[in-house]
Amino acid sequence: MTIKAGDRIPDVTLTLMGKNGPEPIKTSDYFKGRKVALFSVPGAFTPTCHAKHLPGFVEKYDALKAKGVDAVAVTAVNDVFTLDAWLKDRGAQGKIDGLADGSAAFAKALGLELDLTDFGLGVRGKRYSAVVKDGVLEWINVEENSSLATVSSAEATLEKL
Repeated sequence: MTIKAGDRIPDVTLTLMGKNGPEPIKTSDYFKGRKVALFSVPGAFTPTCHAKHLPGFVEKYDALKAKGVDAVAVTAVNDVFTLDAWLKDRGAQGKIDGLADGSAAFAKALGLELDLTDFGLGVRGKRYSAVVKDGVLEWINVEENSSLATVSSAEATLEKL
């Protein structure tokens, strides 16, 4: 079943790159007591994710924070090293938290997995943007076509805040 507004984020362990290397983090801990603008990309360094989706959130970071967001995070079915390298490459380090979902456990728990096996990419997460407040999903915009970043863009997120 797909997560919807008002649902609690499932408690899954993701990986965040810390100062001393990879650090596991439970979603219940990450989202606790704060408002997070969360977006998901099918994969770091993939065309739409790299050229359109992430850059919008980097560019609109200050505007998102001004709207009361405590943190901005991206999740992807990538290992933490790839996700961290991507954030560094795009100038997002220190702004956007990279929540690596290497085994697609989070995507599956949300009911938002995307099977791209026929394209050689395996199971990924659908492209979406959402706001999570104290562990509860306030709203979510899921792209019907994962090669687009329209309803899940930073601009669309700002309009919802």
